[in-house]
Amino acid sequence: MRVALALLTLALAAGPVGAQSKTGTSFGDFLLIEPSARITGMGNAGVTLLDGLQGVYYNPASIGEIDRWGVAFSHSEWLAGIDYNYVAAGFPLGKWGNGFFSLTALQSGDIAVRTVDHPEGTGELFHVTDLAAGLGYGLRVTDRFSAGLQISWVQETIWHTSASTAVINMGTAYRLSPDGLHIGASISNFGTDAKFSGRDLDVTFDQDPARFGDNGALSAEQLTDNFPVPILFRVGVGLPRKLGSDGQLNLALDAFHPSDNSESVSLGGEYTYRSTASLRAGYQNLFQKDSEVGLTVGLGLHGRRAGRGFEYGLDYAWADHGRLDDTHRFTLALHF
Repeated sequence: MRVALALLTLALAAGPVGAQSKTGTSFGDFLLIEPSARITGMGNAGVTLLDGLQGVYYNPASIGEIDRWGVAFSHSEWLAGIDYNYVAAGFPLGKWGNGFFSLTALQSGDIAVRTVDHPEGTGELFHVTDLAAGLGYGLRVTDRFSAGLQISWVQETIWHTSASTAVINMGTAYRLSPDGLHIGASISNFGTDAKFSGRDLDVTFDQDPARFGDNGALSAEQLTDNFPVPILFRVGVGLPRKLGSDGQLNLALDAFHPSDNSESVSLGGEYTYRSTASLRAGYQNLFQKDSEVGLTVGLGLHGRRAGRGFEYGLDYAWADHGRLDDTHRFTLALHF
């Protein structure tokens, strides 16, 4: 318990001294959208929730806990009509550990092209597409300790202009006892800066507007700044508890230290009855400056096909985003 409190204290004290928020200045901010409906229902406090593919996004150490083939599909009705989808697959590699693959896609839909000369639109349409494809590996080192690593290629495309880079996620988890306190920590999106390029940045240029007779329409390219990726450090504690012979209660608390925002804490709980139906509630990003998120609730249904080792889970979560309205997530998980 002392170790967990020390980790949480370090995370919260890692940089609160007058840190200036850089929200919206990072490349690949879509990487911060949490895909799991189950864990979103618990306030997105997921760094210690290791029992399934939905936990890998929060802590790659979850890869080490995979014990069978499985896939998970998540869809979110994101803000402003944006479409968000996430697919993950896990597979055991025997004594060598476990493998993992994920694909994330975010699409804006068609948007009218507007210019200074045509504020009502030029008649053209453009769209924004964000993609991330990742490969991961995890290992359960002992019956109490797991570790994992994921490498992802990330690309953002705005009409005919794009940028790409690679990021790494790493995480560890430790169980003080099977049904006792869990401790987890992870770092997400550690990588190099990205720079946009493409034909939308092409312009014509007059090197000397005061001179007549020279070429006033030279081909040139506008250069953009290098944009950093949104690095996020998580540390948290979880406490699973059996309630009688039919009930299971999971409590979780995570602390966050992002590179482009202020520190915060998220917490949540889940009650499951007979491993079949779950109710969840949580609160996101407490103490974060100018936060627009808050309450989350969710529910889940789980079952298995007797004698075939086939399990399924369907989860839903609602999350409040303040003045930005709310969001809805759905996740379907299958294990074979």
